[in-house]
Amino acid sequence: MGVLVDETTRVMVQGITGREGSFHARACMAYGTNVVAGVTPGRGGTMFEDEVAVFNSVEEAVAQTQANMALIFVPPAFAPDAIAESADAGIPLIACITEGIPVQDMVKIYRYIENKPTRLIGPNCPGLINPGARCKIGIMPGAIHLPGRVGVLSRSGTLTYEAVGQLTALDLGQSSCVGIGGDPIIGTHFVDVLKLFDADPDTDAVVMIGEIGGTMEQDAAAFIKAEFNKPIAALVVGASAPPGKRMGHAGAIITGESATAEYKIAALKNSGAWIIPTPADIGSTAQKMLRSKGLIS
Repeated sequence: MGVLVDETTRVMVQGITGREGSFHARACMAYGTNVVAGVTPGRGGTMFEDEVAVFNSVEEAVAQTQANMALIFVPPAFAPDAIAESADAGIPLIACITEGIPVQDMVKIYRYIENKPTRLIGPNCPGLINPGARCKIGIMPGAIHLPGRVGVLSRSGTLTYEAVGQLTALDLGQSSCVGIGGDPIIGTHFVDVLKLFDADPDTDAVVMIGEIGGTMEQDAAAFIKAEFNKPIAALVVGASAPPGKRMGHAGAIITGESATAEYKIAALKNSGAWIIPTPADIGSTAQKMLRSKGLIS
């Protein structure tokens, strides 16, 4: 089953004729994703790879193809409008890969869509994947994924791939992997996805990867302690980051004690989560956790 996407997901790619959009749309299609439409203003009426119709607007694409998922690869200046256009067309799930969107623009679009029946993943995220359904939405390398029963949830794209690579090497397949993004303002937080994993009958356990900055890890810890019913292993990176210095992601900056790795790790440990000591220990910690719970031999 997995979460958010599956065999029924009908993907529309905004920016499908651009360099990034075309490259990753091809990769998604090669993996098995059902890409049904592309949107590039001024390119309507053309075909992408002789398979996918390109439309001038999201409204037209949805009307013609019944797309129910938007994958956005457009420049930062235009990404907020692309998100709004998909939300206005009734798209229930949007993944925005674009990085570099100004925070003020994201605050406006977050407020614009918060009361609409739309979930936004990202921006500045790798997307999401359901290996069992052969559905890949974004830039995650499909080849490293293995169908299975471990959910993966991360703020970091690169560490998502590292986590998946280690899990797959140990024959620990994934039910779904969700990269929520590393910007200060994002559409979906850890708790949102943890609720989905908790309700998913095909997810037995979760690996969560956090980082310095913000309070999402503390919010996750509170939810894990109060409501989460499955084993979870958590890694928080950035322990050596100096206060006030941004580390890679726009949201990865220590602005107070609660934003430090130490504070987040303590909260997660108190919640009952298994703590992953270093990025090199993701797979081995997950393996120990699963064995201790009798989920693997």
